[in-house]
Amino acid sequence: IQIDAAFDGGNIEVLGIDGASARLAIRKDHKSEFFQWFHFRVAGAAGRELTLRITGLAASAYPDGWPGFRAVVSEDREYWGRADTAWDREADGGTLTITYRPDGGTAWFGYFAPYSMERHHDLVASAAGSDGVDHRVLGHSLDGQPIDCLELGEGETQVWLYARQHPGETMAEWWMEGALDLLCDPADPVARELRTKCRLHLVPNANPDG
Repeated sequence: IQIDAAFDGGNIEVLGIDGASARLAIRKDHKSEFFQWFHFRVAGAAGRELTLRITGLAASAYPDGWPGFRAVVSEDREYWGRADTAWDREADGGTLTITYRPDGGTAWFGYFAPYSMERHHDLVASAAGSDGVDHRVLGHSLDGQPIDCLELGEGETQVWLYARQHPGETMAEWWMEGALDLLCDPADPVARELRTKCRLHLVPNANPDG
């Protein structure tokens, strides 16, 4: 098998491969000592049961999150399901073992279903083009990426909704996509009421460097 992570949101270190088994580690976040997020692709896996061991996790940012955790997996990068996953705190500095037999030859594995920066920019463009929505940049990240804010509503109450201050919590931006779909819909009665009573400030990705 071959394991790669050189793509948007990708993160893994390959320590060794033996047949359909691999020993892996999570790289630390950029300019940080923290590590928790992983996202990688396995190729050459057709008809083989994969055994993927991610080691050293007792020192991760949130080791209490591993018991009961199940990694996400996709073979088409559209539908994300769950793979069988086991946690052993004592093995190799804390080891998460993922087992999976793909239908095809390639599968992607992740901490949560990824939300790409390309999709983020599509979300910002779509929302910013809606009636009554203002867009501004709150500042820039350490890597120089814009921190986008979308604003709408005419009410006096100021409401801030922000996601991904912890960048690996990608499910938060999936939620934000649904919130913007609702709030930008002029026919939705809940959205109309909220826009009447509130001025809403939405930050879909507060930490775009990930």
